Amino acid sequence: MTPSGTNPPAAVAGESASAAWELLLPAVAAPARARGRSLRTALREAVRSGRLAQGTRLPSSRDLAADLGVSRGLVTEAYEQLTAEGYLRSERGAGTWVSGAVRAAPPRARDLAPRPPGVRADFVPGTPDLSLFPRAAWAAAQRHVLAELPHQELGYPDPRGLPRLRTALAELLARRRGVVADPERIVVVSGVAQATALLGLVLHARGIDAVGVEDPGSPQHSALYAAAGVTAVPLPLDDEGPALGPLRASGVRSVVTTPAHQFPTGIACSPRRRTELLAWARSVDGYVLEDDYDGDFRYDRAPVGALQGLDPERVAYTGSVSKSLAPGLRLGWLLVPEALADEAVERKRTMDLGHPTLDQALFARFVEHGDYDRQLRRCQRAYRERRDTVVDALGEHFPGTRVSGIAAGLHVIATLPGEYGPWARFAARTAEAGIEVRALAAYAHAGMREGVPGAGGHADEVSLVLGYAHLSPARIRDGIRLMARAVGRR
Repeated sequence: MTPSGTNPPAAVAGESASAAWELLLPAVAAPARARGRSLRTALREAVRSGRLAQGTRLPSSRDLAADLGVSRGLVTEAYEQLTAEGYLRSERGAGTWVSGAVRAAPPRARDLAPRPPGVRADFVPGTPDLSLFPRAAWAAAQRHVLAELPHQELGYPDPRGLPRLRTALAELLARRRGVVADPERIVVVSGVAQATALLGLVLHARGIDAVGVEDPGSPQHSALYAAAGVTAVPLPLDDEGPALGPLRASGVRSVVTTPAHQFPTGIACSPRRRTELLAWARSVDGYVLEDDYDGDFRYDRAPVGALQGLDPERVAYTGSVSKSLAPGLRLGWLLVPEALADEAVERKRTMDLGHPTLDQALFARFVEHGDYDRQLRRCQRAYRERRDTVVDALGEHFPGTRVSGIAAGLHVIATLPGEYGPWARFAARTAEAGIEVRALAAYAHAGMREGVPGAGGHADEVSLVLGYAHLSPARIRDGIRLMARAVGRR
């Protein structure tokens, strides 16, 4: 029965009448003051979702009002509103119909976020252990910030970031990474990706249309600079860092580098190469763009300070909390040379009008109260143990494996003995066993893979980039054991 005690409407034959009546019944059960809005919303959603299909004739306002037990004016108003919006069409004497202008909405929202593959062992690098996120301390900081934050700070922020956070970051980065950190030249950004995009736009506006990138290196750098209209020029490495000869010959005036712990090779830029890079930048009136993506995580000694501290006017420095807290926070920083500062800030303003205020105030308190230092120490202990576990497990299950790079970061380079190659065979067998791994060659730039270990240049050599931060020691041991069982020896 309907609310009025009558049968379903007869003005529309069969399924159309039944559909309209059933879809609108919950709406008219709303409180009287909200009934009109609920009726319009229900009818609009029914058209959007396709439950009321294009060309469906609706009941007359009189019949529908009677069947739903509401006033005719309520139904008439709903029909008129949705006709004005284009959902319905009405012809005098011919009734009201669902318009052909509406396209049914997708059935559900897709999730395009990268997710770990459904495999037995996942050694893909780049992901920290998200279970280490300090939920209790973060929640406590959030409560304090919400209670203390002045109302006016909820307005549009300084595009550089809250002064409180920039001051806290300046102290933190000077103390932990040895940077020259003027709060006036710190820009709070949505991670290193946005910092890279900002720098690309600034360089492009200054007529710099090419930038050197390390090869092998992070594919993110090339893609982000290309999006800003700046061509990425692959530059090879040697044992000390970016090779100076190819850099000078390339003609670029800026180069991206990861001097504390190169990704993916794991080398650290030597003191001599640091000096040479800065001398090169001065000689071409250019810049070194320093990505300090995991500079806090050194396990055999204190981390080497950032390159930016040697020449803050030639080095743009970027970092984030993606490895220390979580990449989903989208929180990072950019320290810009004075010559680029105004342009970088203006680009940030036009991008998003500034980073979210609550997030900034929360992280500022987190840093000020020592919670961030405690989190870094916690991560260092966990990741040092996991790196040691990787090295020990490789020695047990793949005797003769060479682990290269410094003891730092969230991944190792492991070059297996020749009997485990060639790479094509190794990759096929690990994939079949449900083990996700990446070859060093996967991070070489397109067109430059020939001769890279694991890519066919050395047919019998397999060089792996093994991420371990997101795996417990037990899972690391099990994963490497499964890998050894899958590939065996030739």
